[in-house]
Amino acid sequence: MSTSKTGGQLVVDMLRSFGVEYVFGVVGGQTLAITDAIIDTPGIEVVHTRHENAAAVMMDAYGRLTGTPAACISTTGPGATNLITGVGGAYRDSSPGFVLTCNNNGENIHKDDAQNADHVELIKPLVKYSRLVAHASSIKQAMEEAYVNALTGNPGPVHLDFARDTIENQVANPPSVPEVHPSRDWVAERPSANPVALARVAERVLSAKRPVIWLGNGGNRARADQEVLALADALGIPVVTTFNGIGSVPTTHPLVYGAVSRMGTVLSGDVLGEADLVLALGNSLNAVSTGRWKRALPEVVQVDVDPTMIGRYYSEITQGVVSDLGSFSRDLVTAVGERAGAAKQGRAEWLASLEAKRSAWWQGSEVSDSDAEGELSPADIVRTLREVSPDDTLLIPDAGNPGVWSFLWEITRPNTYIKPVGFGNMGFALPSAIAASLIDPRRPVLALIGDGSLGMSMGELETLARVGGNVCIVVLNDSSYGNIRQEQELHFNGRTIGVDFGAVDYGMAARAMGVGGEVVTSLSKLRQRVADAFAAGEPVVLDVPIDRDVNAWTFPSFVAPKKG
Repeated sequence: MSTSKTGGQLVVDMLRSFGVEYVFGVVGGQTLAITDAIIDTPGIEVVHTRHENAAAVMMDAYGRLTGTPAACISTTGPGATNLITGVGGAYRDSSPGFVLTCNNNGENIHKDDAQNADHVELIKPLVKYSRLVAHASSIKQAMEEAYVNALTGNPGPVHLDFARDTIENQVANPPSVPEVHPSRDWVAERPSANPVALARVAERVLSAKRPVIWLGNGGNRARADQEVLALADALGIPVVTTFNGIGSVPTTHPLVYGAVSRMGTVLSGDVLGEADLVLALGNSLNAVSTGRWKRALPEVVQVDVDPTMIGRYYSEITQGVVSDLGSFSRDLVTAVGERAGAAKQGRAEWLASLEAKRSAWWQGSEVSDSDAEGELSPADIVRTLREVSPDDTLLIPDAGNPGVWSFLWEITRPNTYIKPVGFGNMGFALPSAIAASLIDPRRPVLALIGDGSLGMSMGELETLARVGGNVCIVVLNDSSYGNIRQEQELHFNGRTIGVDFGAVDYGMAARAMGVGGEVVTSLSKLRQRVADAFAAGEPVVLDVPIDRDVNAWTFPSFVAPKKG
């Protein structure tokens, strides 16, 4: 009796062994040996999308929300190139996942075959690991190496390009594949801080008068909210986040002061500006956070699981610690010991002044007219949405202005916010909402999408109708690429080009694709429709025309007044 199986079945067996539940993608001739094998394999399924970019984004969102990889798949040539933007978003924001491309037969790769493209060269700059698999004997080892790369250090996507005959042909005497791969037991383990480095940091934190924790995306990946907040509480240290660190800690915690970025909040900028020591935890100090490295910083203690991230910028004022954020925070509290109380007391007056600033900042963005009608302020929309959305709602802002306005959304629980930051790829929120629904169809999901981004991903409304879920999509509709239009108005004497659209009724478009939808032009109606949508637990699109004159670049809560 033969024990052979196809290479495609071996690929699927390996995915299942690694715990992969979903393969997102658009099937094509070259993918069929893998996708057909999924039909008879329990515990893993294909979710087909209307465009490959959405499949890559869904892989990304799944990785962000669970910390474990899903997969996206495409056929050769245009299928693979369509994946690239979403893959780049996963890479820049450290989200694990398998990127599977299926090429022509091995003997015809790099020849003038149909849809020929060099997938490895195309995708390599935007993944942690990329290789061509052109022989069946390499499948298992290649997938094991890819998995380790995806989950260790700062996580990220990995790419495997399979020759068509490698996955279509039978594999004689295929290797055994365990039901649960043993790599899953250790691959997510993280290093603890060197005791000498920890002692050095403890002395520096105790001597600082105004230390600030600047928490980055590493806080999300490490799921270290409790440990970081315990450190902040023990020593009286305020916490701000990067744009990519939003969601790592609740903004309702009394020591959390919001996000610092190119368009961060006045409040968070003031807190960081007063620091005499910055604990950059899981924070790469990249361009988005630092105003392209123009932000002046005092001494920096930078903590990261990846030593190559430490001291890339601000090197001369940086002390580095290679460590998991959770264990670093716990160990630092232990290292400080009984001396923590005096240090905290010494910062009490400063913290009281920051709390007063926080109260004033939130009051400055309160909704003045809860019954406003017509073209609504996006600031009022976001504050209203928070009032009516369940406490555990997952907020997914798309790129551009929706992400900026989301600074006004209070986060009450960690890991209830995801957004594309490092790559800023538009068309993120709708596919991500679908992925979130697959993880937990009952969880309330609010996707905050500009009409520009929805235009790039609208086909996935049909995917949402097919998958279902407790998803409310709110379209901030200004009939334009609003963030870029507002930047042009601000910096180019009001002249605009290439940013305005004709009128579109996105509620009607949603209904045509199987999702409930309507145009909403009052805050009171928006409040009721969102409540109704979450109570019903079914997808809906609410198209909300917004006031184009409310400019994110000049909104008082985000832009500090000029001094002097």
